[in-house]
Amino acid sequence: MINFLTRRFFILSLLVLMLFGAIGCLNKSDAEAKYSFYILAKDGNEYLLTSNSLTDGSLKPETDGVLLDRKDMDRDVMIKEGYYYHLNRKKGLFTKFKLEEGTLKMIDTLNLKDYSIENFNWLGKDTLLLTALNISGYNETKFALIDTKRMKTIRAGTMEIPKPSGIFTTLSIGLVEKRKNSLLVGYTYHHSTGISNYATSDTLYVSQLSYPDMELIKTEKDTRSTYPGGVNTIQSYNFSDAHQDYYFMSCPGIALGNRPEIPTGIFRIKANTDTLDRDYFFDISGSVIQNHAYGMWNLGNDKVIIRSERKDLFKGLGDHYSTAHFEFYELNLKSKAIKKLALPLDKGTRRECVLVEGNTAYIAVNSTNEGNYIWVYDVQTGALKKGLQLAGDTDFILRMDRL
Repeated sequence: MINFLTRRFFILSLLVLMLFGAIGCLNKSDAEAKYSFYILAKDGNEYLLTSNSLTDGSLKPETDGVLLDRKDMDRDVMIKEGYYYHLNRKKGLFTKFKLEEGTLKMIDTLNLKDYSIENFNWLGKDTLLLTALNISGYNETKFALIDTKRMKTIRAGTMEIPKPSGIFTTLSIGLVEKRKNSLLVGYTYHHSTGISNYATSDTLYVSQLSYPDMELIKTEKDTRSTYPGGVNTIQSYNFSDAHQDYYFMSCPGIALGNRPEIPTGIFRIKANTDTLDRDYFFDISGSVIQNHAYGMWNLGNDKVIIRSERKDLFKGLGDHYSTAHFEFYELNLKSKAIKKLALPLDKGTRRECVLVEGNTAYIAVNSTNEGNYIWVYDVQTGALKKGLQLAGDTDFILRMDRL
C-alpha cells in the first residue's frame, strides 16, 4: 500500500512538473515571438498574430490571433521592440500597446491633436519622429518628436514646407531622411478633379530643413516622376544602403499619384550630399516591367525587391485592391538588371509584405489560387519555397513586421 501511494504521489508530482513546464514553455514562446502579422479576415475582422518562425507551420487568426478593436488599432501601426504604436486621429491620441496574455493592452498615451501621420523615423532607440499633415486641411506639414519610453513629446510644431497654392489644395509627404543637422523631406501637391477623385502635380520636391529647428534651407524640383515615396506606416518605399546612399521610389500610379502617364522610378541621393543625383534614375515603367510599382525593400548588395501592378488584370481603382495582379521583381540598382520572381499573383494595393534577414527574404503573398503564405526566397541561389501559412479566415496579410 505504501509503495502504491508513493508511486501515485510520484506520478502526480511528475504530471504537475510537466504541466508547469508546458506553461513555462508557452510563456517563453509568447515572450520571445519574433514576428508580427496584421490580418484582415474574410468576415472583415482584423487580428494581430505573432510567430517565432516564418519557414513552416500554419496559423489561423480566429484561433491563434488577437481580435482587434478598430477604434484602437489599424494597419498603419508602428512596431518596435515588442511595442505597437498607433494614432487615433479622431481622438488625437497616440497610444503605446503591447500584446500580453492574449490581449492588446494599452501601456501609455499622449495627445496629438490634428495629426494625420505621413511618415515615421526612429532617430534613436526611444526617439520617434512623426511627420504629419493637419487633418483640418491636409495643407500644412507638422511634426512631433516623441520619447517613446516615457511617452512624452520632446518637441512639436510645423515644418517650413510651402503650403499648396494655385490649383493645388493638399500635399503628401513621401520621405523624411535625417542627414547630420538637417532633414530631407520629399513631397508633392494635389488638387481635386471631382467629388471622389484627385490629380497630382507633375513635379516632386525635396526640401532641406534645419534640424531640430525645421526651418527651410532650400528646395529641389524634379519632373522625371512624381509622388516621392508614400505613407511608410503602410508600406516601405525608401532606404539607405551599406554605403549610406539613399534610394526612394516614386509612385505616380493610380493608387497613389493618379498620374499613370508619368513613370514609376527610383531616385538616389548619394551619401554625404543633400541633393538629388541628377545622373541616376531607374525607370521602372519604361523597362521590361511596363507597369507602375508600389513598395521597395532592400536586399543588400545593390539589390531590391519591388511590387509591381499588372494593368492588364484590373479594371480600375475599384478592384485594384481585391484583384490578384501584383508581381514581385528583383532589381539591381547599379546594373539595372531585372528578374521576375516565380511567385503567385498577389492582391492588396499597399502592404508591408517583405522582411529581409541576411541572404533570405520572406515575402507575404495573398494568392487567390494558392492561399496566403510566407514565401522563403534565397537571394543567392534564387530558390523559392512556401513557408508559414496564414490559414483559416485569413483574407489579406496586410503587414508583416519584425518584433
